[in-house]
Amino acid sequence: MRTAMLLAVLCCGPNLFGQQGTVIKGNVLERGINVPIPNISLAFEGTSKTFTIDSEGKFEIETLVSGEQVLVFTAQDFVPKRFSLFLDGNPIDLGIIYLDRDIVLEKTDNLITLTDVELSDEDTSISGVSGLLQSTRDIYLSRAAFDFGQAFFKVRGYDSQNGVVLINGIPMNKFIDGRPQWNNWGGLNDVIRNQEYTNALERNPYTFGGILGNTNIDTRPSGMRPGLRVSSSMSNRTYRGRVMATYNSGLEKSGLAYSMSASRRWANEGYVEGTLYDAYSFFGALEFQPNSQNSISFSAILARNRRGRSAALTEEVFELMGNQYNPYWGEQDGKIRNSRERDIFEPLFLLNYTLETEKLNWTVGASYQTGKYSRSRLGYYNAPNPDPAYYRYLPSYHINSSLGADFVNADLARELFLDNPQWKWSQLYEANTNNNGKAAYLLYNDVVEDKTMTAATGFNYNIGERFQFGGGVNFRKLASINYAEITDMLGSEYYEDTDTFSNTLNDVDGNLQKVEGEIINYSYEFDAVQLEGFGQMAYSAKKWNGFAAASITSFNVQRNGLFTNERYLENSFGPSEKVAFSGLGLKGGFSYFITGRHWLTASAAKLERPPVVQNIFINPREHNEVVLDILKETITTVDLGYFVRLPSLTGRVTAFYTRFMNTTDINFFFVDSGLGSDFVQEVITGLDKLHKGIEFGFQYEASSSVKVNLAGNLGSYVYASDPWVQINFDTSGAEEELIATEGNVDLGIAKLKDLRLAQGPQTALALGVDYRSPKYWWVGATANFLTENYINLSTIARTQSFLLNPETGEPFPDATDENLAKLLRQKKMGDIYLLNLVGGKSWLWGKKYISAFASVSNLFDSVFRTGGYEQSRNGNFGQMQKDNLSGVPSFGPKYWYSYGRTYFLNLAISF
Repeated sequence: MRTAMLLAVLCCGPNLFGQQGTVIKGNVLERGINVPIPNISLAFEGTSKTFTIDSEGKFEIETLVSGEQVLVFTAQDFVPKRFSLFLDGNPIDLGIIYLDRDIVLEKTDNLITLTDVELSDEDTSISGVSGLLQSTRDIYLSRAAFDFGQAFFKVRGYDSQNGVVLINGIPMNKFIDGRPQWNNWGGLNDVIRNQEYTNALERNPYTFGGILGNTNIDTRPSGMRPGLRVSSSMSNRTYRGRVMATYNSGLEKSGLAYSMSASRRWANEGYVEGTLYDAYSFFGALEFQPNSQNSISFSAILARNRRGRSAALTEEVFELMGNQYNPYWGEQDGKIRNSRERDIFEPLFLLNYTLETEKLNWTVGASYQTGKYSRSRLGYYNAPNPDPAYYRYLPSYHINSSLGADFVNADLARELFLDNPQWKWSQLYEANTNNNGKAAYLLYNDVVEDKTMTAATGFNYNIGERFQFGGGVNFRKLASINYAEITDMLGSEYYEDTDTFSNTLNDVDGNLQKVEGEIINYSYEFDAVQLEGFGQMAYSAKKWNGFAAASITSFNVQRNGLFTNERYLENSFGPSEKVAFSGLGLKGGFSYFITGRHWLTASAAKLERPPVVQNIFINPREHNEVVLDILKETITTVDLGYFVRLPSLTGRVTAFYTRFMNTTDINFFFVDSGLGSDFVQEVITGLDKLHKGIEFGFQYEASSSVKVNLAGNLGSYVYASDPWVQINFDTSGAEEELIATEGNVDLGIAKLKDLRLAQGPQTALALGVDYRSPKYWWVGATANFLTENYINLSTIARTQSFLLNPETGEPFPDATDENLAKLLRQKKMGDIYLLNLVGGKSWLWGKKYISAFASVSNLFDSVFRTGGYEQSRNGNFGQMQKDNLSGVPSFGPKYWYSYGRTYFLNLAISF
């Protein structure tokens, strides 16, 4: 018996106690010049553990992973290389491995430029996700950003607040709307290209994250390719020219590394008329590494972006003027002057410490950001609206007249508009001169001055090759001052700071008469604090891996009024109540490997998050009132995926289901109806949204030079509830009988359930072909089809109050279900067909690397609607029905239109 046991121990001992993994070794060099490549990462596909390579490009790793596996070599600026291996314990020598420079990289580098279209009207904006997806190599996500982005496509229909952007592990999303402000580091493509992107619910080492995905930008100089890079660009999109220069020292023997970068972008006029572009950006970073494990770095980013804004257009104005028309500008002294400019300058400073050992990765960081975000606009007071596209100046106003159609005056209005489609700045000066010194017109800025302090720390610890756990904490504090400031009196001597609707004082304790440089209309502060902590763990087995993560968030915000507003004497000045929320987040997922080339994934999450600041206070410019019984938002989401990595075919298909619950939304507009004629705030509560669909992306290597890819999204994004709607009037401006409490009118529920959300095209398909020549040039073409794009709805038009005749209090006799359905049918925008071409060439001239990039978007110069919204000016059925009788309503939907054919050229030289 003892002999048998001894034999068993001798036979099985090596398996039980002395198990050896597979040893893999090799040497990685850059093709063409045979030199080592810095910062190469090795990992087995489907696992999170990475291996390192020494300064000579050599590596020798040992792994307990067995069976069929794919080893991936990745490095910044180079094409990834995959090796399919069978690991059975026998050593493997891969010899010399050559990586090719990624000559298609210029496409990614200039991605934000190519999709940099921010069209806005008042405070309505379309928020894309192109910047968030810049760093991904996923076929579908690349198409979503580069090709679909021209039509304001949104991945899964999500707003960009659902994705977190971090710089060196520090979150950058804004408190006010939850979105990242990419203009804060715009123009610095060379130094923000080192990005780590995690898609959807994937585990991220720096943050619990959002459901859209998360991007961490690493600005440490040691991770940037050493040398000097200079580039110059031309385009006919948002700007006409760009120059950029970057120098990276690389890591010196002393342990120091530094980087510097600067860029300038400009245009007197972009593709849309009157949209100037004036931007400059500077970056500097210094890093010290006392040894290979520790790093201390300091980074500074100073980026200013000044742009002329453009307007959404009614169909009537578009038919008269076309898609490049912009009513916001006019000539003054022979130069273009836009009445609505956006100016952002918010310098950012970061201090970071990183510890990287074989088992532990720990980061600590702090940031401080300050500066201004201002938007200009023209104010007019007891004077005609100077907007040339104002509804009273258009032909439809005379056709839809209450006195009957007047075609003579409609033709005169048409001719007058075509002859004078832009602002007349001289007439504004003349009106002020003839007004006894009092301003009938003036130009002012809506200004936001933010000071944000953030501290963050996170760690990830490896226990063997199987188990990892980590977590982190971040603390953010915001002090925000908001006000309107006179920037140009336009020839007048003073401005009377009163509300034109109610003739009441905006600043009871201040001077009535104000001049250039003084604050008018409103002034208040926001103070917000957020503390977030998260923890996560992951386990990798032979056939599967999984993770689980949890987060907890504490948030509070308070308004402090700096003006006493006569319309709200009791609650406009001083601090509001402190609004506080807490939230819990849970997510998890697993992957099952059918083989090393095929695997399945499943993940799910349930998140609670506070409303963004702009949806907490009903009208913060005037008073402290908070949305009644406001709730935190709850998000439930699930996605299932299949991935394939064959020698000639790679890709994935993913199904997703997401429900947003208890969403709050606040809108501002002028209404003219039985509710009273006034500028109102519309508060929507109890709003649910449902997003579901399938996304896919596959790439087939027909040969070593030709790749064919297919990507698409089949989605359905709808309202999933009938929310409650409340309208808030100025207490001194609304009709007394309509005021319930503090100028609030409850309209009841709005019938929105099952109507489509205005989240961009919900169906998108792309077929592309890329050719990469062995002689280092490449060209690609992508044909795109996008459809199921709907305009944003007027909520008050879906309430019961909309059906009531304000003169009788009874429903309009014509407001039958049939007539109502016809009048309020949600408008679907037209199908979109796009053909985009890209290409480039690179040369290696000694130690100089030269690359050229060119793209042509929308080759066939098609014009299409990219977004739109119903106006809420008509507040009752009778009024809207009458306005639509002619087929050319004065208050019909407004649309954003696409650019036509555009180009982008870039030439870069690296030393």
